[in-house]
Amino acid sequence: MNIILFGPPGAGKGTQAKYLVDKLNGFQISTGDILRKEIQKNSEIGKLIFNDMKNGKFVNDEIVNKLIKEIIFNPSLKDKLIFDGYPRSISQAKNLDLLLDKSNQQIDFIFFLNVDKETILKRIKKRKIIEKRSDDELDTIIKRYDTYMETTKPVLNFYSKNPKYNEIDGTLKIEEITAKIDAFLNV
Repeated sequence: MNIILFGPPGAGKGTQAKYLVDKLNGFQISTGDILRKEIQKNSEIGKLIFNDMKNGKFVNDEIVNKLIKEIIFNPSLKDKLIFDGYPRSISQAKNLDLLLDKSNQQIDFIFFLNVDKETILKRIKKRKIIEKRSDDELDTIIKRYDTYMETTKPVLNFYSKNPKYNEIDGTLKIEEITAKIDAFLNV
């Protein structure tokens, strides 16, 4: 089963993705994690990624698509993909459709965790204290939220026409969001 989780930074995609990975024996594709690993390698691509993230920008689609392709074509992960924050643009959405088609896979569910900016800021402040994440500076988060809403709106419009698309109130408690996802999955 392949699932896409959408939502602005701090919406709880990662939490729900981890739950789904455990429940479905899946593999979490977190673009944030993939990009942070590339930064840690201190490669040329990693340096470009770092600069984009530091400035609250989304990383170039070409870079993200290349990193995602390697995962999608891994035969041991076939039909076990939980996309956490990907795709973020129409270009990425079309690339994902193409890659899944070429690897004889499909998306089974699409979940959008809809959360307002105020709730996101509260969550990020809390996460910053608990996890000490370097990409959780408030100014950066505000830029990332605004960029997310602007950039991802066309993607949401693209997927909202799909019968597999489901919007969930992301301001609910973690357990409530999980229960709603479970109800859609029927598991």
